[in-house]
Amino acid sequence: MRIRRCAAAFALPVAAVMLVAGCSGSSSSDSSGGGGSNAAVTINGTQPENPLIPVNTNEEGGSIPIDDMFVGLTKYNTDTSKPEMAIAESITSPDAVNYDIKLKPGYTFHDGTPVDAKSFVDAWNWGAYGPNGALNASFFEQVKGYDEVSPSAPAGSPKGTKPPEPTAKTMSGLVVVSPTEFKVELSAPYSPFVAKLGYHAFVPMPASFFVDPTAFGRKPVGNGPFKFVEWTDQQDIKLTRYNDYKGDKPHVKDVTIKLYQSLEAAYADLASGNLDFVQLLPPSALAGDKYKTDLADRTVDKDAPRIITASFPTYDSRFANLDLRKAISMAINRAQIGKVIFNGADIPSTSYSSPAIDGYQPNTCGEACTYDPAKAKDLLAKAGGFTGQLTFSYNADGGHKDWTEAVCNSIHDALAIDCVATPVPTFQVLRQSINAKKMSGLFRTAWSYDFPNLENGLSPLYGTGGAANDSKGSNPAFDAALAKAAGNSDPAKANAGFVDAEKLLAADLPAIPLWSVKQKAGYSQRLSNAKLSYTLELDLTQVTVSS
Repeated sequence: MRIRRCAAAFALPVAAVMLVAGCSGSSSSDSSGGGGSNAAVTINGTQPENPLIPVNTNEEGGSIPIDDMFVGLTKYNTDTSKPEMAIAESITSPDAVNYDIKLKPGYTFHDGTPVDAKSFVDAWNWGAYGPNGALNASFFEQVKGYDEVSPSAPAGSPKGTKPPEPTAKTMSGLVVVSPTEFKVELSAPYSPFVAKLGYHAFVPMPASFFVDPTAFGRKPVGNGPFKFVEWTDQQDIKLTRYNDYKGDKPHVKDVTIKLYQSLEAAYADLASGNLDFVQLLPPSALAGDKYKTDLADRTVDKDAPRIITASFPTYDSRFANLDLRKAISMAINRAQIGKVIFNGADIPSTSYSSPAIDGYQPNTCGEACTYDPAKAKDLLAKAGGFTGQLTFSYNADGGHKDWTEAVCNSIHDALAIDCVATPVPTFQVLRQSINAKKMSGLFRTAWSYDFPNLENGLSPLYGTGGAANDSKGSNPAFDAALAKAAGNSDPAKANAGFVDAEKLLAADLPAIPLWSVKQKAGYSQRLSNAKLSYTLELDLTQVTVSS
């Protein structure tokens, strides 16, 4: 999950590119949860991996509260997924290199201080600065001067080599013109830049953040429609409406994000009336259409910009052989598992991209994404077999037990490998192990596109040093193909270039594409106009609550 996402994603014409646009929560049984503009809602979530710092959050546990507390230059339309102006009044560029950004007046942080050009520039510079260790630092890599604030280890260095010290603390490509205007210069043409700005890595930060970022992350001060109230670990995060917000005003007042250990537990609370919204129904609810009995017609579907994958730790020598990786992929009966476990809601993947993203092309994965037990056996023999147990790690708090076990069963049946689905207690713990390169077998990964462009499903996940490169692989030819595509000002030609890069990735197979997702969420009898946002979260600016 994004990772949004992990959760999981528009190239725009370059000639004069311009987009202009014109307190504590309670459960649904509390008296404060009645209808009207002062209503309270409860939604499901998971324990965030890290303190709530936008540029250091790339997973869904932290992204849900962050996306409600912060807003950036652009946002994504809930109905169309297209980028549109939020705090930006306009973003213009004649060449996809130089961008002039003008801000709407009147926006403030929740502490009352103004959202100005400096608050954007300072936040971006902090996020990009290598020693700060922000997980989303690479999202700024196109900005001129990024290499000086976040240098990489020299090419050809042994794995684990510490990068050199930065030679600058700020990126030369960012210049504040006035409180309501700043300029951005990129190091090369990058056509998806405007679409990318809606991701929360690019939000502004108040002055208080820079005093003590870690403490700030436990009590964040945002600038969006909801402000922080309280965070009780493993229990809930509470938000309340920010009445001085200048954007779309929410129709609800208080929000409680309940932090569940399992998706099944969240669904059980929804079905019994103790929760208002679950953004993803678990496989147990989909099986036999059980949800139709539990929820009647209180569900919402959306073609999700999300892909489910299983990643290899390429830093583990046991998985260095491409034939082995391909054999494992071809041993997975995606169609059968999707039918039995997901009730047909998830579609077998034939590429590394989501069909919900403009420019998607099927079958780029080729033979490696087809189910062929006989060929898989031949490839395994060619690779010299596999010794020992193959673990497939997943977070136990996310509803992944059934399908990971089914994947292991399919691998075992085809290849006689002892594959065991291995639960990790929480998503937070799993992500920490992945980021620390401590995985010793397959591990569950997924990506919800941060912004709607093919590049976002490729570069962060598989580019050298990418913010979400969980397999830790590196392919210079793939990196070069991505850079070439991103520099093309014609959206169609850029997308074609990204597809070419994807074909190179499929030949390397650092991860196994499994399914693309049709998201099905559920909501309580109290809610109306429940919609999934582009990031597959409940759009809290549109939902209403009845008595």
